Amino acid sequence: MTGVIMADVRATVWGDGSDSAVFVHGIFSWGADELYGFGNQRPLEDEFRLVMMDRRGHGASPDIDGSDYEVDADDIVALLGGGAHLVAHSYGGAGAMLAAVRRPDLVRSLTLIQPGTLRPAAGHPVVDEALERARASAGGLPPETTPEEYLRASTEGIGMPVPEATPERLRTVRTAMRERPCWDADIPLDPLATAPWPKLMISGTWEDAPELYRRYAGEPLIAAAEFIADRISARHLKVPGYYPQVQQADEVNDALRNLWRHGLG
Repeated sequence: MTGVIMADVRATVWGDGSDSAVFVHGIFSWGADELYGFGNQRPLEDEFRLVMMDRRGHGASPDIDGSDYEVDADDIVALLGGGAHLVAHSYGGAGAMLAAVRRPDLVRSLTLIQPGTLRPAAGHPVVDEALERARASAGGLPPETTPEEYLRASTEGIGMPVPEATPERLRTVRTAMRERPCWDADIPLDPLATAPWPKLMISGTWEDAPELYRRYAGEPLIAAAEFIADRISARHLKVPGYYPQVQQADEVNDALRNLWRHGLG
């Protein structure tokens, strides 16, 4: 079954299982997007009800002046309904972690896929270097930069292929250009560590990523994922590549099934 939840944000719904899972995407994407989002997780609809959230400024959800993980957290809580599993990638990880801190009673399990939250792992030399670099460049985007230019710089500039500049994709880019940085989100980890539900961290190994992308994004993301997984007592699943839910969809989907069925990653 396919449906749509229309509230303050839109969510595409696949499947009609008794157990629900809310998915929260990262930048340049939307919930059901197969390129960067969670479109490759649709096979799980045979057993579960999948709620593919479009964060504000993405997909079919309304615009927002500046994307904000605090706003995302409130929207996620609303989508959790009476209780659901929670899965988040990249920027979506900040809002999902905050939602889980605010309403742990509504979370059945938490899966984080390379969350972009670096600040909780401050003190690790690789993370500290990335934070220093990001803070030094914050707000440095020339005002005349177009979404097309930003998309190209953010992909081709680090050795990645440039996705097709469709109106839907460019809208996500415009939102990303005004977003509140998730890497500096101050998220308390103690409530996640003591929460009774199972937790799973998924990250790529990044050995086949373009060199610049691996150095400036991959290495700090890996370090932060390892720190956060250890700190909140999450099982850490490492898979080849750098977009786990896309490049290793079968392995990620199997891990989610095991987690949701049995509390195992």
